[in-house]
Amino acid sequence: MIEDHIINNEANEKTVLIGLATKVQNESKVNEYLDELDFLARTAGAEPEKRFVQKLDYPNPRTYVGTGKLEEIRQYVDDNGIGLVIFDDDLSPKQVANIERELKVKILDRTSLILDIFAKRAQTATARTQVELAQYQYLLPRLTRMWTHLERQRGGIGMRGPGETQIETDRRIILDKISRLKEDLKSIDRQKSIQRKNRGKLTRVALVGYTNVGKSTLMNLLSKSDVFAENKLFATLDTTVRKVIIDNLPFLLSDTVGFIRKLPTHLVDSFKSTLDEVREADILVHVVDVSHPQFEEQIEVVNKTLSEVCGAADKPMILVFNKIDAFTYTPKDPDDLTPKTRENISLDEFRQTWMAKMNNNCVFISAKEKINIETLKEMLYEKAKEIHTERFPYNDFLFQKYDELDQ
Repeated sequence: MIEDHIINNEANEKTVLIGLATKVQNESKVNEYLDELDFLARTAGAEPEKRFVQKLDYPNPRTYVGTGKLEEIRQYVDDNGIGLVIFDDDLSPKQVANIERELKVKILDRTSLILDIFAKRAQTATARTQVELAQYQYLLPRLTRMWTHLERQRGGIGMRGPGETQIETDRRIILDKISRLKEDLKSIDRQKSIQRKNRGKLTRVALVGYTNVGKSTLMNLLSKSDVFAENKLFATLDTTVRKVIIDNLPFLLSDTVGFIRKLPTHLVDSFKSTLDEVREADILVHVVDVSHPQFEEQIEVVNKTLSEVCGAADKPMILVFNKIDAFTYTPKDPDDLTPKTRENISLDEFRQTWMAKMNNNCVFISAKEKINIETLKEMLYEKAKEIHTERFPYNDFLFQKYDELDQ
């Protein structure tokens, strides 16, 4: 049954993206979200062909969009051989069933798309278990529409066909699997907890940030390891921990799964062991893609997730603006008196903005081009040293001697 929700891997599926502009989400914001949905779709192997945006006060409870817009979408789907339609918000089982009945193609919402990507990216047994649990939790309330032959069984009071019996059987099977997977994750959590305790009292540093901001690339650079990195959303799901030594000071560096807007609840619940790495970290390194047009909002999303989901908002943090090599500045006419904006400010001027003054713990780098990495290492060293000397006061004398030798 899970396979019914996975995008065809053999060839890129022609896809249409659907968004809704409401009172709380204007058209400009919808287009930003659809840009991200486009990236998600391409990461999953789909090929977005067109976007449809409708203005409504609230989603249609039956079909998400209005009947007129749905007919417009159906016409485009039929005329252009579209095999998949993706909605930017979560759909109810009823909405999915009604939309599929009208469009007669596969329908995905944002959560099912992200689950599909996670299913492809999961490499270890831990990640696969986490993703499988999230998938079953998502599919459980959607069992009815997966048995399309039920539509042919009509009757009045007392009608009880084999299809309905099969749904109940499947529901019990899935509930049993969910229960088993939860037990497996509890066991994994216990093992992870033991592993963290066995690491001793070494300072722990966790890389956090929005998905695709370059955390894995930075991890490879600092730890001299070979963590998988790719210019796609959720390139890595598994938490990787490496020992890093800077100026004879050892600490543990972990790379965690990236955050995203509208993060599905099922994934938050399933990835508890991954988020525990963030909760138990001593220092957070918040990596930001400064070249992204909406990086300010991405910062807010990560900070909100750290606060509400991880309970880690008060931890010491270094804000790392990555990908400065991708931040391009095309000067306008020298006589142009147009006010400075986010799009036409130079990088040197950018460094003088409010971001460069955030708690004196801000640095601009390029992990890919290895620009300004030494400055980041110095900041990490100072932060880790503070925590290390608190735990091992007798080592403070050694640090003083190292500093004297450096001078």
